[in-house]
Amino acid sequence: MVLKSRVAFLLSGALLLGWTSHAQLKAPKPDGEKTAFQIADAWAADYDVRSDVAIVYGINDAGGDFEGRVKSWRDKGYKVHFMTGIAWGEYQDYFTGKYDGKTHWEDGQVMKNGETIWHGKDVPYVVPSATYLTYMKELVKRAIDAGVTAVHLEEPEFWARAGYGPSFKKEWEKQYGFPWMAQDESPEATYLSSKLKYQLYFNALREVFAYVRSYSQSKGLTVKCYVPTHSLINYSSWAIVSPEASLANLEGMDGYIAQVWTGTSREPIHFNGVLKERVFENAFLEYGSMVSMTAPTGRKMFFLTDPIEDRRQTWDDYKRNYEATFTAQLLYPMVASYEVMPWPKRIYLGKFKMENSNETQPIPRTYATQMQVMVNSLNDMPLSSNQVNGTKGIDILLANSMMFQRFPTHKGYEDPQLSNFYGMVMPLLKQGIPVGTVHMENLGLDQTLKNTKVLIMSYANMKPISPVSHEVLAKWVKTGGVLVYVGRDQDPFQTVKEWWNTGGKSYKAPSEHLLEQLGISEASGKQSYAVGKGKVYLLRRDPKELVLQAKQDSDFISLVKNAYETDAKAGKVITKNHFLLQRGPYDIAAVLDESVGDAPLRIPGPVVDLFDPALPVLPEKIVKPGQQAYLYNLTRLKSKKEPAVLCAASRVYEEKKGKTAYSFLTKSPSNTINAMRMVLPAEPKTITLTDAGGQKLTDVQTAWHKETNTYLVQFENDSRGIRVQVNW
Repeated sequence: MVLKSRVAFLLSGALLLGWTSHAQLKAPKPDGEKTAFQIADAWAADYDVRSDVAIVYGINDAGGDFEGRVKSWRDKGYKVHFMTGIAWGEYQDYFTGKYDGKTHWEDGQVMKNGETIWHGKDVPYVVPSATYLTYMKELVKRAIDAGVTAVHLEEPEFWARAGYGPSFKKEWEKQYGFPWMAQDESPEATYLSSKLKYQLYFNALREVFAYVRSYSQSKGLTVKCYVPTHSLINYSSWAIVSPEASLANLEGMDGYIAQVWTGTSREPIHFNGVLKERVFENAFLEYGSMVSMTAPTGRKMFFLTDPIEDRRQTWDDYKRNYEATFTAQLLYPMVASYEVMPWPKRIYLGKFKMENSNETQPIPRTYATQMQVMVNSLNDMPLSSNQVNGTKGIDILLANSMMFQRFPTHKGYEDPQLSNFYGMVMPLLKQGIPVGTVHMENLGLDQTLKNTKVLIMSYANMKPISPVSHEVLAKWVKTGGVLVYVGRDQDPFQTVKEWWNTGGKSYKAPSEHLLEQLGISEASGKQSYAVGKGKVYLLRRDPKELVLQAKQDSDFISLVKNAYETDAKAGKVITKNHFLLQRGPYDIAAVLDESVGDAPLRIPGPVVDLFDPALPVLPEKIVKPGQQAYLYNLTRLKSKKEPAVLCAASRVYEEKKGKTAYSFLTKSPSNTINAMRMVLPAEPKTITLTDAGGQKLTDVQTAWHKETNTYLVQFENDSRGIRVQVNW
């Protein structure tokens, strides 16, 4: 009976892991909520960011008074959402017994040594029990009653190293029907433990979102539901289990926030025998995995960046890595909604060190100006059909089961820093190939492999969710696709009790079933196999071997190039050391180090450098390896005859345009410096700036750039607004 229950559950992987087979959905319609930020605190002039949406965090955060905090932002013209953690939060009243007279410490995520994993003081990571979900429903009810128009349940996270506490053991027996097994006992126990963690948070989100829908509808309201979540790549790297791609099957969910920022992207990775931070490359892959995971759902996606991060670093470090992650997000022109920052109070009022100094200081005014230029440009960032330059159609296959093999290790098999993933992608990315990702959970959609010419995969770091995925892959290859399989199939998870070795099947590894579907009988020493109109390559090395030591990836790169050019007949593989995208008037560029050469990228102007707080007009921008650039290209101006603010460290309202005059209201956090560059039909004769009290500003710097008809204006910001009047 125990074995039957266990196998029955294991064979339900397609349902559990979110196999997506619904029709392709249309992209979400514009809703006037393009930019947002999350904040626990009430409104203040010092961090009045002027995005479309203020996402007020936590019922009990920032001293409580949730309704007052919501009102403070709404009164300043913001749409207001609510965000709280689904796996942790300021829920001390629940755990200490103030909520229902009972303590609930048993709901903490517990490690093998018996210790609870804490997010903060009296804030454990949570096993989402039925009682806990009842508590969560009361929180979202209060938020809906306060008038929020959306609920964000962020970071559904279950640590891989957890799974030893009483609540988890109870959920195990309820789900599996046999006694709890310690996950360190065997690969099978690890796999079962991870699948349960995954399912628990899928169920939790489903239940709470269903309540949000039903309760809001009972009040005649439509309250949207979002999941802010890290990428599959990051959660796998950090050994955290989360629903990820299965959220595509979550009814009533309206969208996601891709939580990618310096803190996730600076996780060191191996390449060419060197372990170090590669922030731009990691961010590019993380944002890309979020796009490929969620695009088939047709749901809204916000991209997050953070001008600082959780760990204390220097302002110089924050700036450098903010530019890297900001550039990476903009290279995906199919997304144009953004969470521009979390925790504005921490950014504007926090104190951190400068490089080569032990003294902390507030944000440098130049960095605040630069950050505000970048943030406000996102209000105007267009969607674009353009694509980042380079060879398209080389993709890496991912699956949620990447998260299931990270901890603990078994039989001495290691995958340091997720190198079985990075081994497939970094050798190509560093050649300037904009490698994409494909999620196995989406293979049931007709569009998923539509633009893929060469698909690279391994079962060294993940396992297939159902035999149907192999049927789809075989069909794709037979109709002309090229599949590159990389792996020795020797990791201990190859033999966990799953669909490929139960129910009458006896494959030693899941790849054996895949090869059978392809009609391949593997021959010793043979690497390539013709299958229908397509081709299959078997590279019997684990992907990690390509990056853990230096100069081990050349054969792999040659194989992929040949597969693309000769077998897929997709054109020539272009190698280069940069990525470049034209997106509306913006040029977005990144030049790679450790690449095919160290030549700088030269972008002809005139361009405005948006990473420079002085907003200079450059005849040419030179971008060196390891650097990024964000430019407003003046050659793509629609007209010099119509006045307009092109870029600014503020948001512009109430524009009025006449034959000889241009006026507007501009707002940004107080105690910061504004820099804006506008295009005008002629050199101004006068400019007048007036504050909210009717007083004229006297400290105003201006500069006319005759060659481009652009006008630089710099002055002190005021969150109440500065009215600008220009005459020519």
